[in-house]
Amino acid sequence: MTEAKKAYIKTYGCQQNLSDSEKISGVLSDMGYLLTPETDEADIIILNTCAVRESAEKKILGHIGALKPLKQKNPDLMIAVGGCMVQQPNIAEIIEKKYPYVDILFSTNSIDKLSSLIDSFQETGKRQFDSLTSDICFEGIPVKRVSGYRALLPIMYGCDNFCSYCAVPNVRGRERSRTVKNVVSEFESIVNAGYKEIMLLGQNVNSYGKNLEEDVDFSHLLRKLNDVDGDFRIRFMTSHPKDADIKLFETIRDCEKVSRCIHLPFQSGSSRILSKMNRSYSREDYLKLIDDARRIIDDVVFTSDVIVGFPGETEEEFLETLDLIKKVGFYSLFTFIYSRRYNTEAALLPDNTDRKGKVERLERLVALQNGITDKYNEKLVGTIQRGVVTEQIYTETYEVRIDNNAVVVADGKAEIGQFCKLEVAEIRKRRIYGRILDF
Repeated sequence: MTEAKKAYIKTYGCQQNLSDSEKISGVLSDMGYLLTPETDEADIIILNTCAVRESAEKKILGHIGALKPLKQKNPDLMIAVGGCMVQQPNIAEIIEKKYPYVDILFSTNSIDKLSSLIDSFQETGKRQFDSLTSDICFEGIPVKRVSGYRALLPIMYGCDNFCSYCAVPNVRGRERSRTVKNVVSEFESIVNAGYKEIMLLGQNVNSYGKNLEEDVDFSHLLRKLNDVDGDFRIRFMTSHPKDADIKLFETIRDCEKVSRCIHLPFQSGSSRILSKMNRSYSREDYLKLIDDARRIIDDVVFTSDVIVGFPGETEEEFLETLDLIKKVGFYSLFTFIYSRRYNTEAALLPDNTDRKGKVERLERLVALQNGITDKYNEKLVGTIQRGVVTEQIYTETYEVRIDNNAVVVADGKAEIGQFCKLEVAEIRKRRIYGRILDF
């Protein structure tokens, strides 16, 4: 009996990359590969890379370097590198020249070609490179989902915003939306498979539909998905403030299956810095959006992204960011120190703050946000919440993700991947604890 071939996949970066890796897993599964968590068991190792920050690139290049001994030990081992890094010409050239034991380079737009790239390498022994960008929406690629409770569903690809600090439009291409028919069809199959939480993905989901012939937008799509039969919760990320409006907020209010937790990146509290970032809105615009959403949607909660240390950011402008965080009262933040990206406008700007100063600002920001989150969590004590059971910790102790995206450690009987009701009992060491009432 022939032993099954094994594949090891390492994913870096965002939810979109995780979704891409699920497609990579699906392609490999169709080729007869089984997934393994051990690199030394693998017949093929695939690194699905990220290009958002320089630190991630350095880490990934270090991991590629660490694979050399495995290749020397097993010359038949295939090593493939894919993802956003590969679509940066300077990085692709570095990998091609410095790491000759990397056999396959493939882009986010060539996952559908992965099986043929593998076959061609095995047949010829010649390195296979396909790192071109594309404006095509690929359909029909098999997906092997890794989560037992959450399904990732891309509704669009690429980005047209060209924020001055971001490499995404250069590596993932221009915006293109999947048709409503194709999104709804995959959504229904996900619901029928029993998933209780569906995350709609795109670099800017609320610009959905702009390139389609049919007259649709993100609000239209949300209403269509909300009408699908079944018990589930819809989340989405990432959205852009310039495309958020009252129509979207009214849609969220009207759609009972759409989460009231909105991820709306603000990036900076300074209008001058926002202009330098090419974000197409001001501080005042953002705060008005928050006010509109709170007026329309009961119990709405916001999470966001913020960049510290953008070139030219002064202490006063950083304080504006802290002030905006206080005014909005986000439940949580994804926080980043500015990272210079190849072939972006911001890379040409003079930088007036050293690394130490940026780290210090980040620490102050995180401390502020932690205090705000703690106050949110304290208000949860004694409330009844509904959430999805995501993990079993002990015999009758589970992690449950509630609507505001907080994780509650809850005691009781439950089943992974199903909804349950729980009562929040207490906060200990910044963790939320509760007891399951029913599931």
